[in-house]
Amino acid sequence: MFTGTAVFDLLLPGDSRSLKAKRSYVRPIVAALRRFEVSAAEVGALDLHGRAEIAVAVVAAEGAHVREVLDSCEHLVAGRPEVELLSVRRHLYGDGDGDD
Repeated sequence: MFTGTAVFDLLLPGDSRSLKAKRSYVRPIVAALRRFEVSAAEVGALDLHGRAEIAVAVVAAEGAHVREVLDSCEHLVAGRPEVELLSVRRHLYGDGDGDD
């Protein structure tokens, strides 16, 4: 079993000066990511109106599949014209990474 995570640090447009405006950008991205059958949520920069951190997690039998799904998620977020992807932190955990 393999698990993978990715955290996307996003710069939101200048008009996201309220939490309501921020949600209008974050919710559609989270919903689109969930189409890849991943867990997705806003996890950081919760009080900052112009920034957002969205994380995804995926579990699969093969590490290659986890990487493929995370690549697809990153491509989706990077392709959103309304936000700027500042950074991505990715981790892949395999069978030998945990305590047995």
